[in-house]
Amino acid sequence: MTGRLFRAGVLLKSPTALERLAEIDTVLFDKTGTLTEGVARLPTLEARAASVALALAQASDHPASRALAAALQAHMPAELREVREVPGQGINGLWNGAPVSLRRGQDGPELQLPDRCIPLPLTETPRTGAAEVVRALQERGLEVAMVTGDTAQRAAILARTLGIATVHAAVRPEDKADLVRDMAAQGRRVLMVGDGLNDTAALAGAHASLAPATALDAARVASDGVMLGGDLSAVEDTLRLARRARSRIRQNLALAAAYNAVAIPVAGMGFATPLMAAAVMSSSSILVVLNAVRR
Repeated sequence: MTGRLFRAGVLLKSPTALERLAEIDTVLFDKTGTLTEGVARLPTLEARAASVALALAQASDHPASRALAAALQAHMPAELREVREVPGQGINGLWNGAPVSLRRGQDGPELQLPDRCIPLPLTETPRTGAAEVVRALQERGLEVAMVTGDTAQRAAILARTLGIATVHAAVRPEDKADLVRDMAAQGRRVLMVGDGLNDTAALAGAHASLAPATALDAARVASDGVMLGGDLSAVEDTLRLARRARSRIRQNLALAAAYNAVAIPVAGMGFATPLMAAAVMSSSSILVVLNAVRR
C-alpha cells in the first residue's frame, strides 16, 4: 500500500503518518503557492525600480517573491544592505542608504521606494487539480478550508472559484498554528497542506500534513509527506488510499486472530501433524499478503 501511495505521487516519511491520514476529517489549504501558482503581472518599471524589486524578491523564498523574481529576471539586482525578511510583512533593506521594502498591499505585493509606492499585482492562477480535489474531498464528507495571510477580498475571489466555503484570511504566520490547535480542540483531525516558511508551525502541529515538492526545505521537513508532482489530486488520492490501507490492516489482524483462535487449540490437542501445521501457517501468511496487495 505504501508503494501505491508513492505511485499516487506522495512520499510519506513514516508508517504512523499513514494511520493519521486515515483519520482526517478536515483539510486546511494554504493559498499562495499551494492552491495557486503565483504569476506576476507587472507594470512598466524603470530599470532602477526593477533592480530594487528584484533584489528584494531574491531575498525571500515566499511564492509571491519567487514569482516576482522570475518576472524580473531580465534585470540586474540592485546592491542592497541590511536586507531582512519579516514573516507575514515583507522584506526590508537599504538602497543607497534609503529604506526600501517589498510588502503586502491590498491587491498584491507593493514596492516601497524612498519617493513612491509601486503596486506589483499577482495573477491568482489556481494550481492544477485544485478545483477538482476540493470537490472530491467535499464529496467524501470532508470539510475543506483555506488559510492565508492575504486580504479577505482576494482570498474570497479564489475561494469562490474553487468552491471553498470556509476562509481564514489576513492570518499572521504565528496564528496559523493557533488556528490548527483551535480546530484540534474542537475535535477535528486536520490535514494541513502548505509550502512556505510561515506554514511550518502549522504543518508540524496538524494531525497530519503534506507539502508540495516545490515547497521550501523547512516546510518539507515539517510535513509528514511530500507530494512529488504539481497536481493537487495527490491529496485526495492519499487520503483514499490511507483509509483503504487502514481497512486492510484491520482485516489482516482479524484473519490472524481467527487463524490463531482455531489453530492453537487444534495443535494443543495433538490433532495437527507438522506437515499440516506448516501448510496451514504458510497458507495464512499467503492469504494476508494477497489481501494486503489486492486492489
